[in-house]
Amino acid sequence: MKRIYSSFNLAAVHHARNLLEAEGIRAVVRNELLSSAMGELPPAECQTELWVVRDSEAARAEAVLRSALSAKSGPPWACASCGELCEPQFTQCWRCGRDRPA
Repeated sequence: MKRIYSSFNLAAVHHARNLLEAEGIRAVVRNELLSSAMGELPPAECQTELWVVRDSEAARAEAVLRSALSAKSGPPWACASCGELCEPQFTQCWRCGRDRPA
């Protein structure tokens, strides 16, 4: 197993795991309960970690996460159906639910 991501934000780590599992990459979240020990342990030891089960999938997992993070940047996009202006991190229009154009 190889660690590919860590954060103090438990939700961010679980989101990253969900992204990987949607791509068929098995991943495990570790240290998710250590955040309650913040102040008792050094901060670096309190981070929640994401590990891929197969080392051979680590590079692909990192690419998936890098792609997901870069998809959040860029200009807003206009929905082709209703014309609503949507922020770049959204893949669907919040008003009508239509998918963002490719």
